[in-house]
Amino acid sequence: MACNTTKSAYSIDICVKNKKIHCGDTILISVKNQKMLLENPFLKINGNKLIETEKGYIISTEKLGEHFIELLVDNQVVAREKVIIYASFPPKLYTYRIINQYPHDISYYTQGFEFQGDTLYESTGLKGKSLIVKMNPFSRKIYQKKSLESRYFGEGITVLNDKLYQLTWQEGIGFVYNTKDLNKIKEFVYRKSKEGWGLCNDTKRIYKSDGSKYIWILNPETLVEEEKLTICSDQSTFSQANELEYVEGIIYMNMYAKDEIMMIDAQSGAVVGIVDMKGIKEKLTQHAEIDVLNGIAYHQKRKTFFITGKNWDKIFEVVFEIKNNWR
Repeated sequence: MACNTTKSAYSIDICVKNKKIHCGDTILISVKNQKMLLENPFLKINGNKLIETEKGYIISTEKLGEHFIELLVDNQVVAREKVIIYASFPPKLYTYRIINQYPHDISYYTQGFEFQGDTLYESTGLKGKSLIVKMNPFSRKIYQKKSLESRYFGEGITVLNDKLYQLTWQEGIGFVYNTKDLNKIKEFVYRKSKEGWGLCNDTKRIYKSDGSKYIWILNPETLVEEEKLTICSDQSTFSQANELEYVEGIIYMNMYAKDEIMMIDAQSGAVVGIVDMKGIKEKLTQHAEIDVLNGIAYHQKRKTFFITGKNWDKIFEVVFEIKNNWR
């Protein structure tokens, strides 16, 4: 049993088996005023009253990660205890199957990758080399290229309502373009998030990674970070989330420098799946500049994923399948 205590006139004692709280767990909580045990305490988490059963209090939250259990007396919070809530179940394990492959410009330091119909938008990084490329991978036709000013290090992109949103890495600024001609409409600044890494959207909201354990949820009109998800499995939290792709309630996420793609529930932040991408880099033309996997684009009609990476010479069209034997 592991117990945490809040030091104040009131105290909250939380006892947890195996040192971790999982969403849906029932845990023991005792509350004291000085040294006297309080009966029937009023406890809340995220503004919602905790439900007590004969076995303890049920911990249930929409989002995972850090939360506070609060004790209220006369409608005033008199004590609070921080807890970390993990996913209820371990992630499912997947592998990939290659359907097709297409050429990819070996000079592209890929940062963002997203389809609109058969049109593929790609953003690349490095100062002085950052581009937005609008192309058709099937016909190999490049419709347009747009260079960023040399002071900017281009990062992730997403397309929503005929607008293309782009991040920069550490410059603290993003850009919004018209998808028709890639003319810039406006700029926006980061507020709560620290850096610019990856972007995706669910047609109503924009999701942004910044290298931390959070995925930020942005209002597409104001570009303000209104909410955040904490990336959590049943065992730990994860940082270094990079390029993102949203598909049917799941955010597919490259982890920087790892040959894995994580599948994140877009409501809770739970890691619901991990795709083992080992072996795919060996299928590239080998050269000294090959860098990490960092490109996931979903083709809506084909129901397949297009995968690439930094300075890769190929784009792989793949499907993900349940893996029977993991590692």
